[in-house]
Amino acid sequence: MREKLPNPTERLAALTEIVSGFAERRILCVGDVMLDRFIYGGVKRISPEAPVPIINVTREHSELGGAGNVLRNLVALGARNFFVSVVGDDDAGGDVGKLLGALDKAEYYLCDGSGRETTIKTRFFSQHNHHLLRADKETVEPLSSADIADLERVITSQINTVDAVVLSDYGKGVLNGSLSSFIIAAASKAGKPTVVDPKGVDYHRYKGASVLTPNRAELEQVTGGPVNTEGAIVDAAQTLRAAAKVSAVLVTRSGDGMTLVEADGAKHMLATTREVADVTGAGDTVVATLALALACGASLSDAAYLANAAAGVVVARHGTAAVSTPDITAAVLHDGLAHAEQKIVDRTTAGARAKSWREKKLKIGFTNGCFDLLHPGHVSLLRQAREACDRLIVGLNSDLSIQRLKGAGRPVQNEMARAAVMASLAPVDLVVVFGEDTPMGLISALRPDVLVKGADYARTDVVGGDFVEGYGGRVVLVDVIGPYSTTATIAAMNSAQKVKI
Repeated sequence: MREKLPNPTERLAALTEIVSGFAERRILCVGDVMLDRFIYGGVKRISPEAPVPIINVTREHSELGGAGNVLRNLVALGARNFFVSVVGDDDAGGDVGKLLGALDKAEYYLCDGSGRETTIKTRFFSQHNHHLLRADKETVEPLSSADIADLERVITSQINTVDAVVLSDYGKGVLNGSLSSFIIAAASKAGKPTVVDPKGVDYHRYKGASVLTPNRAELEQVTGGPVNTEGAIVDAAQTLRAAAKVSAVLVTRSGDGMTLVEADGAKHMLATTREVADVTGAGDTVVATLALALACGASLSDAAYLANAAAGVVVARHGTAAVSTPDITAAVLHDGLAHAEQKIVDRTTAGARAKSWREKKLKIGFTNGCFDLLHPGHVSLLRQAREACDRLIVGLNSDLSIQRLKGAGRPVQNEMARAAVMASLAPVDLVVVFGEDTPMGLISALRPDVLVKGADYARTDVVGGDFVEGYGGRVVLVDVIGPYSTTATIAAMNSAQKVKI
């Protein structure tokens, strides 16, 4: 049976359509909110009281942290939101309320926790962004029964109005005890997906969640086993998935990407950025994007892919940055182009790839041409060629060979530009540039099962036809549509230019 492959162009379109739907979704986010304070100053001397730098403060500002940063990401992605958390009856709690009130499309409910103080993380930086010190002030006790009842009341009133739920657990007490279980059960009953960014070692309270998103260190902590290889990560994640009774586990692996583990297998995704500036808050970006994609009806695989793309954007920026939908769309399209570039290979690599496909019982097709100015005739030929095989390799004449065949002024586009265009087309699996006047050497190296040319060729004129048929392959002459021609197109352009002059 012929393997059915995803159409890359259709997949890119589907992913960007998912992202475009983010603005139509409403997300319930519950978790530990914090106040992140950033203090910057000059450092010119060491304190005479102790061997520590003296910071001459020049500026400071505050941002929402913890679950608040998840909300910031959701807002940046255009979602409508309802945020629930707990603060203390203190000045920092008031600052959190002001920052929440300044956000667009963000309704919120803050419970003044009994006997609690608002969590504050204060970071000190030099003027050149060197991180010097962090000071934390927090309460990590579980909520009182009265506070839990208050939050359950609010969540119950909202659960049917949202498209997905995020639990952002930073281990400060909001999601300890029974509240996590209550929210997940309510979301499940309402048919809403639940994304959990977990903390600690008691994952039983997340039972029934759609997906957990531990990082590698958290996975190792909760399972007690090594996670230093992809295989070990999958084994640990499957153990966690079964023990916690959740549908899936998405392991974030910092600069190494992500691993999605479901009941029927695992999928590894490479990081999409080469330069990591700051991983702070990347997990918050992941859960926000993941929840929005699931809210739009995306599969877990597609949602994880988009979350990985979003993480790649945010780790390239300093601080707890948020991403936007244009950021993710650009990352997805860039990844698609990078995938296309990977299709352009040399003859040796193409031969090895063809051998691998042949061992998998896949039918290999080959066609060739100049493909200078792409027109509908080319598109039709490639589509029909791909329908005749499982993998299609395109041999592309080099610039020098085209000059010998077509004369001065050709090609219009250089060989790398033509190869990039070919590689971006869904029917094409590999592109190989060849410098000879005919593709015979390339055909001999690849030994395709199907040799494809347009029906404007006579069978006897197809280069390599006898060779392919000699080992049991076949020649396919596909229909040619319309009077399309690169030479005619160039002539028409030149004529139009002369008329204009």
